[in-house]
Amino acid sequence: MSVEKFIADRISDSGNNKGNISKPIVKIGIIGITVGISVMLLTVSIVLGFKNEIVNKITGLTTHIVVSNINVNASNEPEPIHIATDTLSLLKALPFVEHIQSTAFKNGLLKTETDNEGILLKGVTADYDFNFIQKHLIEGRLPEFKSDEASKDILISEVLSRKMNLKLNSKIIIYFISQHEVYDSLIGENIVKSEQRSRKLNICGVFKTNFADFDERLSIVDIRQIQRISYWDSSQVGNYEIRLKDYVELETAQEQVEDLLGYNYNVNNVRQIYSNIFIWLDKLDINGIIIVVLMILVATMNMITALLILILERTNMVGLVKALGMSNVSVRKIFLFIALKLIGRGMLWGNILGIGLCLIQYYFELAKLDSDTYYVDHVAVLINWWYFLALNAGTFVVCGLMLLLPTLIITKLTPIKTLKFD
Repeated sequence: MSVEKFIADRISDSGNNKGNISKPIVKIGIIGITVGISVMLLTVSIVLGFKNEIVNKITGLTTHIVVSNINVNASNEPEPIHIATDTLSLLKALPFVEHIQSTAFKNGLLKTETDNEGILLKGVTADYDFNFIQKHLIEGRLPEFKSDEASKDILISEVLSRKMNLKLNSKIIIYFISQHEVYDSLIGENIVKSEQRSRKLNICGVFKTNFADFDERLSIVDIRQIQRISYWDSSQVGNYEIRLKDYVELETAQEQVEDLLGYNYNVNNVRQIYSNIFIWLDKLDINGIIIVVLMILVATMNMITALLILILERTNMVGLVKALGMSNVSVRKIFLFIALKLIGRGMLWGNILGIGLCLIQYYFELAKLDSDTYYVDHVAVLINWWYFLALNAGTFVVCGLMLLLPTLIITKLTPIKTLKFD
């Protein structure tokens, strides 16, 4: 053991610090680091958890990449498309593709005896990935798909069920406006005709995702209902949804899909379709960074103050060891050892407190949120040990480097002045 570390251990020993002015200041410094580390860990976990929860909900209700008709339709009812079977096989063979499913959307008007409500029907096939919806199904069952006829089941949200006072297994009527080309014999050419159509459907299940933007309108039906209402044939669909194995590959995957399909189709990723939500999520990163920086500054200032008081309180000792031949570098090492030991102690308790609170919230969801505002009903946390490790290492390095500054005062202390002062 070096002389510097031996002296540092003797000074930092709580039994040798009774009655010292620095003792409560040091405790405050340790508490500051403990609170700072725990707040930083909670901030990182909550920001990552919240973003992950929102992204999972959006991609669960939609998908990662959408292939649609290149013709833009402002009514959210795109023109039908058809991708050849061999092209779909090439898409499915891409290494990043997990699943491809065909869907279609249709705006409709749900009418009851007392109310009217506009809804958006999402038509799906039997091979649709219902894993996300299954997790959020609160009543009833998923739609049943028959091979010979279109299913009359409809899956609605809890918000729509409550607003329209609808019950499970109730029959509802939805009205649509459909446009299709017909031949006009008077003018001798095809014209676009608009007509009102309706469908009587059975409520088979109710889901609740707490994502108000979708829950207020979205309902799920058999895609064959939309095909018939829109006068499409069985090979025509509204979109092809591509689900990826890893969300991180989103932009790279989109580029490869575009290269494969060419310019005949419109290819968008989920960040482009719901850009307003993802811009909001990106801004959360800035808030998290600001909180982390402020906590590091507070913890550093607390330790600098504690170290300065320790040095001033030990002025006589500094003069004595210098008179015995110890260099300024060695004396500075003494107080750096003390400071780093105190930082380590504060970080240890900070990690215990911060990670403990994260685990409690992760398993018990004690902290609740208003789902109408935040899209989730509880504070979501994501425990990422690599982020925690980086945060601890960064805090330790920054605090250690900043503590070099107050030790510079030691170089100004000379034995003749400090011993004479005594």
